[in-house]
Amino acid sequence: MEWGLAWLKAFGTFWLQPLLYYAVIFAWFIGWRRVQRERRDFHTRVYRTSREWRALIRSRSWFALIFSVVTVGAGVVLPNDTLVFWAMVTIVCSLFMQLRLLSAAYVGSIVIFTVSFFAQTEWTQPFFARFFPQIIETNVTAVAFLIGLLLFIEMWLVHREGAELSSPRLVTSKRGLVIGEQFVQRLWLVPLLIPVPGDGVQSFAAWWPIISGGDTYSFVLVPFLLGFSQRVQMGLPVHLAKWTAKRIGWLACVVSLLAIGSYWVKPLAIVAAVVAILWREWIVLSAKLYEQKFPPYFTKRATGLVILGVLPNTPADKMALSVGEVIVKVNGTPVATENEFYAALQQNRAFCKLEVLNESGEVRFAQTALFEGEHHELGLLFVRDEG
Repeated sequence: MEWGLAWLKAFGTFWLQPLLYYAVIFAWFIGWRRVQRERRDFHTRVYRTSREWRALIRSRSWFALIFSVVTVGAGVVLPNDTLVFWAMVTIVCSLFMQLRLLSAAYVGSIVIFTVSFFAQTEWTQPFFARFFPQIIETNVTAVAFLIGLLLFIEMWLVHREGAELSSPRLVTSKRGLVIGEQFVQRLWLVPLLIPVPGDGVQSFAAWWPIISGGDTYSFVLVPFLLGFSQRVQMGLPVHLAKWTAKRIGWLACVVSLLAIGSYWVKPLAIVAAVVAILWREWIVLSAKLYEQKFPPYFTKRATGLVILGVLPNTPADKMALSVGEVIVKVNGTPVATENEFYAALQQNRAFCKLEVLNESGEVRFAQTALFEGEHHELGLLFVRDEG
């Protein structure tokens, strides 16, 4: 009964978390900025402003169930001040508008550095003693373990959903040519049940909690905001996202092992924080170097026209055309530029037949009937013609 009431109270506190509402507002702002960029590049909105925050609030209750069992069972007890400070660091990192900085590799490491150094220095100690008096009691092993756990969650999310909300973008290459790229920005709100010291429930076993001592605990369902951003020019975002996820997984393994080791050797928690930041930055840099090995995919070609974007609820969307496919013929006429595409399209104002190459180079045909006015509004975006 005692544990049941504690869990119910924890779920109730979730809706009192300011970070929850900040995340929704921030996701809306990210969507607004994206729409402004799309209008600047293509003179039209590609996706609705609500796209990001609708994806944010998708139910991830099973994350709270599976991974909360891990945090509670492992005894990852954190003072409430530490959780508040984690949320504040998350908000500060979000202001840089680089969503990858919301990774636990950055946020959690900053928390460890603060607990280990900044909160104990003479000139900052009065600030933390006044506003975060319990943060000095934080067990850095628990924070390091939480970083490893969140990195595993980030790995899974990037692998499964990292490329879902990509949007088209026009950029200038090193050679001064206009090329296209897919810009991925993702936000995830992951709720985790975290034990905090204080009145609540008694320890259910002599060995619990493992990481932090004490006799009684309360539970708080904490929303953790994770982010991911990536620019892709070499092909479809899904391939680079999975490539990145694999490396985040290796990082999660190393950080978790260091966190476990820090139970006996405390300085290993600080080592875990340093490794997390440096390794996560290395993943970003290596992704850029990996892309440079290949020529840009979304660029002008001698034959065919690469699809950079497909507007929702348009004839192109209904024909199941997708980003990355190459249109080689329109109504039987070969095309290589946007002007040739629309000229061939007007040869038959009532019907459209496209010969398309998919990513594997296989040919397929897409066709649809056109109604008045639709021959100019198929809903396809290409790298614009220059000159």
